[in-house]
Amino acid sequence: MNLSGTLYIISAPSGGGKTSLVNAMLAELSNITVSISHTTRAPRVGEIEGKNYFFVDEATFRHHQEAGTFLEHAKVFNNWYGTSKTWVLEQLAKGIDVILEIDWQGAHAVKEQMECTSIFILPPSREVLLKRLVNRSQDSQAIIDVRMKQASQEISHHTEYDYVVVNDDFELALHDLKSIIIANRLRVVKQKVRYEALLHSLVVKEQ
Repeated sequence: MNLSGTLYIISAPSGGGKTSLVNAMLAELSNITVSISHTTRAPRVGEIEGKNYFFVDEATFRHHQEAGTFLEHAKVFNNWYGTSKTWVLEQLAKGIDVILEIDWQGAHAVKEQMECTSIFILPPSREVLLKRLVNRSQDSQAIIDVRMKQASQEISHHTEYDYVVVNDDFELALHDLKSIIIANRLRVVKQKVRYEALLHSLVVKEQ
């Protein structure tokens, strides 16, 4: 299958600002989308079925696992998350860039199967990370404590990624993230596909 789109993995500890940055980037760049994961966790306030996640029970999730339809799946904070391999490949074949918002475990699984570009988003400090978790008012203090304990382990895997973006100043971090996407689109291997007819017309063969 000719995959003209690029698969991106974007990871960050909870509270790192990953989702906000990705949403802002999607509003400014075209031809790029976020993969919609299957999850066994309950919907949060404002989350929409089929837009944020596909919310399924554990039996349904296990069925997908056994059928081999997930590109990756992992258990995070006692909930399962999985990415549909078929859907991702269909988008890439259309020339659409796809973003996977997954943790380092999922990233490792995907890298073993497909070519991709990986980006890790770091908070500017643990103090800022804690403040963001508290201010978003989505989790209990007990869960926040667990997320902070997990953050160090997650961040330790940043060296396994292609790029690192520090989310201190949001606009600067957004600029950095967009720059990675734009620069990747200008690579010769991508431009050859995008401008095949143009390049063919410009290269005049000697008679």
